Amino acid sequence: MIAVGIVFIYLAVTKDYEPLLLVPIGFGVIVGNIPPIQGMPLSVYAEGSVFYYLYLGVMKGIYPPLIFLGIGAMTDFSTMLSNPKLILLGAAAQIGVFLTFIGSLYLGFSPEQAGAIGIIGGADGPTAIFLSSMLAPELLGPIAIAAYSYMALVPVIQPPIMYLLTSKKERVIHMKPPRQVSKKEKIIFPIVAFLICALIAPGSMTLLGMLFFGNLLKESMVTERLANTARNSLIDIVTILLGFSVGASTQAQTFLTSQSILIFVLGAGSFVIATMGGILFAKFMNLFLKEKINPLLGAAGVSAVPDSARVVHAVGLKEDPSNFLLMHAMAPNVAGVIGSAIAAGVLWSALGTF
Repeated sequence: MIAVGIVFIYLAVTKDYEPLLLVPIGFGVIVGNIPPIQGMPLSVYAEGSVFYYLYLGVMKGIYPPLIFLGIGAMTDFSTMLSNPKLILLGAAAQIGVFLTFIGSLYLGFSPEQAGAIGIIGGADGPTAIFLSSMLAPELLGPIAIAAYSYMALVPVIQPPIMYLLTSKKERVIHMKPPRQVSKKEKIIFPIVAFLICALIAPGSMTLLGMLFFGNLLKESMVTERLANTARNSLIDIVTILLGFSVGASTQAQTFLTSQSILIFVLGAGSFVIATMGGILFAKFMNLFLKEKINPLLGAAGVSAVPDSARVVHAVGLKEDPSNFLLMHAMAPNVAGVIGSAIAAGVLWSALGTF
């Protein structure tokens, strides 16, 4: 496992694969797999150790909502509000979550474990950690590592799927510039969206409540100091603690198992299906729309923000240097964040024990 931690750090430093995540996780893996000293509480599982108390933020689901608070304070929902039909692409990508849930049940996992594994397809590390800590804490390490690994590999995994499912003609479709969204809309949106999401999936209130609260801090323009803290200092500190704690929890005796390998395979399948679901649904929508959607935007429906939107933009530019899709791709991308949190809320409400 120490070698795995070193590989994570290597990929972060040399390949620039999600360095803000892989460096803390990688070093945490190294620390967590140093042989214990008899009588000294040092590991995340040794009650009384410093690492144990840091890991409580993962086990009790404290860190993920704080991450969502920072994400909300960073996020601009303007492009999504200016073209609401793109929200459907973020919803369509969640098919990967539920199909993988069914597949995991078929392979013998318990319903709770299957739900935690399925959420990997959302490509949202904090959501995966939150749900697995609630439903299947025994699988938290492999699920967290799988989720963050696939987030880091978005530029590798998604382009082949995009080329496979779209034609040259579809990839060069230009999108109409988004309309200007008023300040009033931006302020009303997080309040109304939270109320709707809370009614649809009460289990998503913890994550989405913090996401929309952070966004309200940003858009209200009267709490700039709080918004600035949430999107900078707070999210950076929590990311360090979350990444290090998750890494330190992945010890060889619990991680290097056939079950963990199966989780990685299912997670990869979930992510691929989610990407395909978004692209194919965009093509389906085009059957009924006069103004066509570039199907590449469907790949941004997974909630790896902003990586999948950047990948969509890069593929679009490669096909047509004048086709700028980044702004449009952010709409399904942030919709995917909301969608994956709702999916997690549905699974938690249905499978959790309270």
